[in-house]
Amino acid sequence: MTIKWVKQDPLVLNGEPFCHNSRLTVRQLLELRRNGYTLTDLLAEHPELRVVGIAAAYCYAADHRDRYPAFFEADGSLAGPGYRDDEAGSLPAHYRRPGVVVKGTPVAT
Repeated sequence: MTIKWVKQDPLVLNGEPFCHNSRLTVRQLLELRRNGYTLTDLLAEHPELRVVGIAAAYCYAADHRDRYPAFFEADGSLAGPGYRDDEAGSLPAHYRRPGVVVKGTPVAT
């Protein structure tokens, strides 16, 4: 069975796209990211989310930029920290979009 990571139903959350297995909308996820939440932060506060599901939500936003214009930087990337290269390594190739999903900060050594 294939999971649809971003769902939209007019009877759920007023039709706002949301993440699989949660009541967190794509817009809320983007707001958290814009406010500096990293992948680790998101998973700690929302254990119902999955790494691939968060990436799918970011890709959904990129595919629907007209719906989420406030969350994009001038260069076209999503605002806020994204996945680091090592965090995105296990994602399917179509979810490893530079500037959308993969936009991490360097790891401190």
